Amino acid sequence: MCSINASELYQRLQRDERLDILDVREAIEYHTYNIGGLNIPVNRLQQNIDDIAYNKTDEIIVICSAGIRSKTAQAILLENGFKNVLNLKGGLIALQKQGLI
Repeated sequence: MCSINASELYQRLQRDERLDILDVREAIEYHTYNIGGLNIPVNRLQQNIDDIAYNKTDEIIVICSAGIRSKTAQAILLENGFKNVLNLKGGLIALQKQGLI
């Protein structure tokens, strides 16, 4: 499965690229801190797959706190026909550890 690391994501955010981000943390985590994107918790992703407003061929970057839930979400998306799904390795914690956010 494909992934993106924290510094690559940070650089793309700094360039103001239009990114399709899917944050699969729980709503309370998302509302406490987020970098934008659509929030659908991983445990509700399968039943809400039709709520994803991103095209199945577009690149989607899936994020969570540590990269574990997003890896699960990446697999769910791929199983449902999404073609270009990247998992943020190390999650938002990796961005924080590098002092990027």
